[in-house]
Amino acid sequence: MSTLTQLEYLLAVDSERHFGNAAKLCHVSQPSLSAQVQKLEEELEVVIFDRSRKPILPTEAGKEIIEQARKVLKEHKKLKVIAELKAPVPKGDFDLAVIPTLASYVIPLFIGDFAEKFPQVNLRVHEHKTEDILKLLQDDALDAGLLVTPLYDDALIERHLYYEPFYCYLNADHPLQKKNEIAEGDLTHDDLWLLSEGHCFRSQVLRLCSKGEQNGVFPNLKFEGGNFDTLTKLVKKSSGFTLLPQMAVDDLSSSETETHIKAFAEPIPTREVSLVYNRTFLKETIINALEACIIENLPSHIRSLKRQSVNVVDIA
Repeated sequence: MSTLTQLEYLLAVDSERHFGNAAKLCHVSQPSLSAQVQKLEEELEVVIFDRSRKPILPTEAGKEIIEQARKVLKEHKKLKVIAELKAPVPKGDFDLAVIPTLASYVIPLFIGDFAEKFPQVNLRVHEHKTEDILKLLQDDALDAGLLVTPLYDDALIERHLYYEPFYCYLNADHPLQKKNEIAEGDLTHDDLWLLSEGHCFRSQVLRLCSKGEQNGVFPNLKFEGGNFDTLTKLVKKSSGFTLLPQMAVDDLSSSETETHIKAFAEPIPTREVSLVYNRTFLKETIINALEACIIENLPSHIRSLKRQSVNVVDIA
């Protein structure tokens, strides 16, 4: 009879495609993990992994067993969650993933307050790109994600938290400095500094900048940054412009804001931020607490934005 531990080892090997790495992930020795996987194969009389392949791959029969193991472990986890739902206060484990362009601004706002108010919740926060968070949610490896929406996925629930406007960060000598407000039609790809591939904020910016070829600031240079701080330094020291969300602008000094920031004319390009989770979600008490804590700790000018006064930029 297979055990839950064996099934966990099975999924770890499938995830890592390497017995040694799977053992590290499960905090056991490789011989112990390998022995348990082999024992399971013997009990089922099926070879689950083709060990001759590099990386290790599941056999056709193994794929079906792995998928069933994933379902069994998912259902088993629900037992504890159902018991925790009856608790008078939120309690239990909760894995939250946040995209990089939100993490450094949103997490510090509420994390301390949440930890103090809900000491029985073991909150684990991870930073991943959108596509990775969606995959982890699909695999039931996360409880929720803090993402830019809409995602247009019927399998997910989106709890809208706030709407965050964009601002234009310009070099001090940029021609658009002469304008009081920036219109979407003013933006081009020609002198735009971008985040790297995989950041949903990049997709939003590209949808806004509809004019010009995507050549970048210098025709012989291709650079895509991993964070807003790098992009603003490039704009300041070189030329061109980039776009920043409201909370990134809030972190700038007053002198930098005055020199480099231009607001958009209405309708203001804006991103919608939501807590996202599966429709089969059970940890409702924790989600409710998390949602309330985030909203409570948002700056008032973020929280009070009205959807009808802004233009939410689609990430699709």
